[in-house]
Formats: sequence, C-alpha cells, structure tokens
Amino acid sequence: MNNPASFLILLLLTVTFLQSGYDKLFYWQDNLTWLKAHFSKTVLKNFIPQSLVFIVLLELITVVLAIAGMVQLLYNGNREFGFYAAVMSCITLLFLLFGQRLAKDYDGARTIVIYFIPAVLAVYWLN
Repeated sequence: MNNPASFLILLLLTVTFLQSGYDKLFYWQDNLTWLKAHFSKTVLKNFIPQSLVFIVLLELITVVLAIAGMVQLLYNGNREFGFYAAVMSCITLLFLLFGQRLAKDYDGARTIVIYFIPAVLAVYWLN
C-alpha cells in the first residue's frame, strides 16, 4: 500500500462516525432528551428530531464512503471515495460545530475542531 497515512486517517474517520452514529441510533431517546435541553434556548429547539436524523444520515454516509475509500486504496490505490469521505466528514463536522456554537457550548465546539483538523488533512492528502 502506497498510502498508509490516507488509510489510517480514513480508519480514524470510520471509527469516529461509526461510533457516533451507533450511539445516536441505539440510544436515540437519551440523545433526543439531552439535545432538547442543550438546544432549548436556540432557534433549533423545535427541530431537534429532524436535526438528529440529518446528522445521523451525514455520519452514516461518511462511514460508507470512508470504508469504500479504504477498500479502494487497498485494492487499486485509487483515492476517489476516500476524498468524498473526507469532504463529507468536514461537512458533518461543520454542522456539528455550528450547533455547538449556536448553543454557546464552546468546549464542545473546541472538541469538534480537534476532529476537523485531521479531516481537512484527509481532504488535502486524498485530493
């Protein structure tokens, strides 16, 4: 394999979004309860279930693309799906960051930026 860094960063994105999506799907009600309180003073307060569905879909699309990207890297060295996964991860993280900033959860926003840095690196490496 000629792209170990690209493969590893796709693996990081896969683990990150797979675990996050799993948590949201299998602990739906707990997440909904927490998010309703978290966003109770924002313009999103009436759109929490829809927002959660939207984020889960973004995360799952990212996971599928990242897995396809890792397979593609291993099989023929192509980076197309990996690039799409990296872009989708950045988009997903930007939506999450927007929500945290809207809720004035600056520590949560800072944590998202930690994930955003390798995602942007992935976009650069896989382009």
